Amino acid sequence: MIKKLLSLFLGLVVVSVSAQQSYYNDVDLTKSGLALKQELATKIINTHGNQLDYTPDVWEACKVTDVNPDNSSQVILIYGYSSSGTTSRTRGINDNGGNTGDWNREHVYPRSLGNPNLGSSGPGSDAHHLRPSDVQYNSQRGNKSFADGSGNSGDVTGGWYPGDEWKGDVARMMMYMYLRYGDRCLPSTVGVGSSSATPDDMIDLFLEWNAEDPVSAIEDNRNNYHENVANQYAQGNRNPFIDNPNLATQIWGGPAAENRWATASVNDITKLADVKVFPNPSYNGNITITASKSNITEIKIFSVLGKEIYSEKSTTLINNRHTIENLTSGIYILKISSDVSFTTKKIVIN
Repeated sequence: MIKKLLSLFLGLVVVSVSAQQSYYNDVDLTKSGLALKQELATKIINTHGNQLDYTPDVWEACKVTDVNPDNSSQVILIYGYSSSGTTSRTRGINDNGGNTGDWNREHVYPRSLGNPNLGSSGPGSDAHHLRPSDVQYNSQRGNKSFADGSGNSGDVTGGWYPGDEWKGDVARMMMYMYLRYGDRCLPSTVGVGSSSATPDDMIDLFLEWNAEDPVSAIEDNRNNYHENVANQYAQGNRNPFIDNPNLATQIWGGPAAENRWATASVNDITKLADVKVFPNPSYNGNITITASKSNITEIKIFSVLGKEIYSEKSTTLINNRHTIENLTSGIYILKISSDVSFTTKKIVIN
């Protein structure tokens, strides 16, 4: 969920938020691109041991995973942003059903957009993309594809905007569904965007939302509940892109997303300790990058909202240095890639 610009910025540059979960100990995280995608897909498929019934299992799971942390008698409603009505952000935990004023189970990946239809079992009852939603607001969304917008959720040109607070959640759910169910749940079917810059059918829209909107406590709670098979309505698997949004960047590229594990590689040759930027802040628009390793493959600079403003590939460091000139004032994210991993740093241009 997006909070304020400061929260977004911190989510992008803080690189040691949590340790890598033991769930991934048997996953080869040194891989990238489609090889890493396959590693993660195999993991979440093999650990999805409990296939939930659409009724009552999904109802009961949502009452635990989506509970309001500030009021345990409520659930948080996806797309919601107001205090009451169809766009309310919370609803009584037991006010679930199909009537006006109730909350129901929103298929964030609409069943009808699956190929074939996702139905009410398998992908149609996968709790990782089923979220509480106001009945009427759920109906208003229908099976509209996700499209870019700003502010609160609602209809936009070309589809449905989930809202600034929810777009990261949506992106990570769509990424999970693609890994878990493959071509049956293509991102390019459920979102309005281009896949031309990715090695398969991931679209730029979801990569941007994943980078712009950091992981929320609700997302973490859902993941932790569903991994633990001691929980009655747990599936046994996790959504990797909640655990580390940066995994999407490693697979599909795009703007640098939050790296919650410091690095997803166990053989990182461009550690933060080895990379320095000076002067920082810069007062003349020029910065110099130094690194103890010279095999830097790419340097990119992004705005705090994930927009790429500078890119240079096959970078040659002369005496372990590289200078970038004529940058305009602002706060940016610098991403430096090696042949096996990458690291990020905050830079300030005055």
